[in-house]
Amino acid sequence: MPEFNKRQGVKKYLITGFSGFVGRHFLAYLDQLNEPVAVLGIDRGALNFDLEVFRNLHCSFKKADLLQGHEWEHLIEEFAPDYVVHLASFSSVAFSWVNPISSFANNTNVFLNLLEKVRKVNPKCRILSVGSSEEYGACGLDQLPLTEESTLNPVSPYAVARVSQELLSKVYVDGFGCDIVMTRSFNHIGPGQLDTFVISSFAKKLLAIQLGNTEPVMLTGDTSIVRDFVDVRDVVRAYDHLLKHGRSGHIYNICSGTGVTLKSMIDQMAAILGIAVTQEIDPRLVRPNDNKAIIGSLKKINDEIGWAPRIPLDTSLRDILDYWRSKSVA
Repeated sequence: MPEFNKRQGVKKYLITGFSGFVGRHFLAYLDQLNEPVAVLGIDRGALNFDLEVFRNLHCSFKKADLLQGHEWEHLIEEFAPDYVVHLASFSSVAFSWVNPISSFANNTNVFLNLLEKVRKVNPKCRILSVGSSEEYGACGLDQLPLTEESTLNPVSPYAVARVSQELLSKVYVDGFGCDIVMTRSFNHIGPGQLDTFVISSFAKKLLAIQLGNTEPVMLTGDTSIVRDFVDVRDVVRAYDHLLKHGRSGHIYNICSGTGVTLKSMIDQMAAILGIAVTQEIDPRLVRPNDNKAIIGSLKKINDEIGWAPRIPLDTSLRDILDYWRSKSVA
């Protein structure tokens, strides 16, 4: 670890939840910047990708559980990051309904542990607190698009935990002088996402239909709901821009500003694959209190740091299908 501190002009990122979907894409984004960057990743699970593919980064990884301070607290002092990107969480709404206690306790306490250690040993470090559009919860169509000033009405254990994380961030900014930028990230999609997430799951099932491995019937939850999808590669670009240019103590939506139904996503991917499918609702897949429509406003982040999504939805869907196609023939 000490070798990082000898490098002049190197920006240092500590990334929690390092092995996850967003973490891998964040590394790819940093790598293509071709700037001197050092990264320390922390994850409770084993590293599941090769760090050697990132040629312009000095990467290190430590396996540690952020609920167990003795496993990782010394790393913040030794590495002395400029930025902390906090991605570690149970990020599935569906999981939170099945496991509400562990979902809430993990997501809240992990973040609080991190705040406390940064406050004590590296208070000038900037933290990116990643929140969710789920914080807005149930809202009327007349309230769309949702701005950062919109009323929060969380309707799942996951969403309540994200609101708690945001409130803790405000307490540490106002009460302790910590440097924290917050996001409300809308549904992000892209290649490499687990099939526990809805669009990735749809893509995997549709490809199986195209390959003749299953009947052309899709069992789904409520596909009439409307969501605002943004490509993960645009999301990580927003995260880095916010670390460098966002205002401390402020919240920023990361969204496309456009809503689409889940049904239309299935239809579009089926058209790309050249197949016809029948969609049937499985009551077991319908979530309690699911938000009918979530569409965000990106005005604030666009006005303040000039960010807007660049990757068209069609490109995202094709890349997701290509990812699952590569997995099926690997």
